[in-house]
Amino acid sequence: MPWPPAWCGRPPPASCAKPPSDPASGRAPLVAIIPVGALDGAKSRLGAVLDAEERLELTIGLARRTIAAAVAARRIDEVLVITPDDTVRALAVELGARPIRQRDSGLNHGLVAARDEAVAAGAGAVLILPIDLPDVTSDAIDAVAAQLRDDDRPLVAIVPDRHGRGTNALLIAPPEAIDVCFGGDSAIAHESAARAAGARLVVLGGPLALDLDTPDDLLLAETSLNAGRVAEAVAGPSSRPDSDVAEPVDVG
Repeated sequence: MPWPPAWCGRPPPASCAKPPSDPASGRAPLVAIIPVGALDGAKSRLGAVLDAEERLELTIGLARRTIAAAVAARRIDEVLVITPDDTVRALAVELGARPIRQRDSGLNHGLVAARDEAVAAGAGAVLILPIDLPDVTSDAIDAVAAQLRDDDRPLVAIVPDRHGRGTNALLIAPPEAIDVCFGGDSAIAHESAARAAGARLVVLGGPLALDLDTPDDLLLAETSLNAGRVAEAVAGPSSRPDSDVAEPVDVG
């Protein structure tokens, strides 16, 4: 695979700029939360195919791409980036997101702190997005956010990873409807928590199902990128692949 990947560090496409939110609409804001860990030692599971410098470049590129996509998403009102890393916080400011310094170790502790910040600011829902999603776009994020309806609470919408085990996107309304439990088989844990809370549970597919944890994932990401280029060459740049539309399955 050529290095760096073509999508690493390149902002994802957006169909148009996000309009300013309208406080008079009465809709409680939807806040995206993007957790980013310490850059030192990031993506260590890719150590068999990438050296430390390449893994660092990949991680920063993925963070840039994810934050930019969330900021451009029309249905997202604010983007919070929770991280212990000064470089990532500066990147968040550059891209128009609000950085939060993570003071407690652990992904779930950071997410709880960011969720509490969102709730204190009046959020009616949160959408949690990890950064290791190479096919992330503003359209893909909006497709998940589109499951949110003001008269349908509590709601939990999940994009599992391609193995059906991890959680690649998690929409929760209201924000404290369930506890976050990332790590291990988190998709199963989040689905169980949603059922226990009596929430409407929606399981989604689409481009966010691919994450980058293993060398095989890197190959799939490159294949997906090349397929998108072929589709655009045939149909023209205005045509978008159907993969940007999530397929909802309402399971409760």
